[in-house]
Amino acid sequence: MQNKRHIIADRIVVKIGTSTLIRQNSKINLKVIKELAHVLSTLKKDGKDVVLVSSGAIGVGMGVLGIDKRPVKISKQQAVAAVGQAELMQIYNEAFHEYGMSVAQMLITRDIIDYPESHTNVMNSFQELLSMENTIPIVNENDTVTVSELDHHTKFGDNDQLSAIVANLVDADLLIMLSDIDGFYSANPLKVPDAKLVSSIQTISPAIISAAGGHGTKFGTGGMTTKLKAAELILKHNQEMVLTNGKDPNIIFNILSGDPVGTLFSKVSD
Repeated sequence: MQNKRHIIADRIVVKIGTSTLIRQNSKINLKVIKELAHVLSTLKKDGKDVVLVSSGAIGVGMGVLGIDKRPVKISKQQAVAAVGQAELMQIYNEAFHEYGMSVAQMLITRDIIDYPESHTNVMNSFQELLSMENTIPIVNENDTVTVSELDHHTKFGDNDQLSAIVANLVDADLLIMLSDIDGFYSANPLKVPDAKLVSSIQTISPAIISAAGGHGTKFGTGGMTTKLKAAELILKHNQEMVLTNGKDPNIIFNILSGDPVGTLFSKVSD
C-alpha cells in the first residue's frame, strides 16, 4: 500500500475532458456532471477556490445535432461548438443550482497570452469571480471565433494545455485533470497488457514522452501527449497536477485527502 501524498491545495483548477463528459453513444453523461457539481460545490463551501475547465462543446453539439463524425470544415466545427456550448452551460447551470451555486461562463482566446491588456482583463475577471462565495467559473476556449485551437497548425493549444495556462493565471496550487484513463502508464495499456501505472513524475523526460502518443476520441482533440505538455507547464511554474480517471468525480476528494490515485506530476516526490 502506497503512502499518503502530502497535497495542500487551497486553489484548485479541475479540467474535465470530452471523453469523460460524452458517452460512446454521443449522449452527455449527466451522472458525471451532477457528481462533479456536487464535489466542486462542496469544495467551494469548504473555502477552496475552484475553477472548472470544461471541454465538450463540439462533442455535445454533435449529440444535439445528431452528427456522428466530428466535422472537418472549420466553420462547421465552430457552428457545432456554438450549439454545444449553449447546451453544455445550461446543463452545468442546472446541476450547480442544485447545490446553491451559480456558474460563470468564461470563453477565452489566445489574446490572454499575446496581449497584456487582455491578460490583465482576464486576470481581473478571475479574481472577482473567485472572491464570490457561491460562484464557480467554467472556462472553455472560444471555439466559435478562434481557429487557433481547432485543426490549424498555429494552435493556441487544446483544453489540456489551456487548463495548465489557467492554473498559472490564477496561481493555483493544483490542477486535477479528469480523463478516461487512470493515469500515466509506462506504455499504452490498451496495447501493452502489462503496462504499469506510474504513481509520480518529477520531470517530463524523453522516455516519458516516448511512452505517450496517439490522439483522443472522435469527440475530442486530446491525447496523452497534450496532457504531458500541460504537465510540463505545471512543473515549470512549480505547481502540481494529478491525472486520473474522471468517471467518478468523487475521486477529487480522494486526491485532496492524499490518497495515491492517478499520477502526480510534482517536483517534490510523493
